[in-house]
Amino acid sequence: MHAPKAYEEIIDFIASGTNPGAVVAFTPSDDVRKRVAELVCREKISGVSADEKSELDHYMQLEHIMRLAKARARGMSQHEPIYQFGYPKQSCQTCGLSL
Repeated sequence: MHAPKAYEEIIDFIASGTNPGAVVAFTPSDDVRKRVAELVCREKISGVSADEKSELDHYMQLEHIMRLAKARARGMSQHEPIYQFGYPKQSCQTCGLSL
């Protein structure tokens, strides 16, 4: 069984339909954050496969889009709390790199 790609969670969120408050509050799951941290760490230290590089690149593009969407959503709903798309720093368990 193949593991879902890191970016699939964001695509599912967008596809489910949403409102400005939900966009502002969205954060990736712990599993996705760990997967992305692992890919970034491995890319810096030992390299990743072409499929993993593609997965990471797609995730980074969607993260950028979500940051833009969050900024726009904040403008639509001034009463919502402000969150960052980002998340608490992760450390790679393999190399200790802080991400």
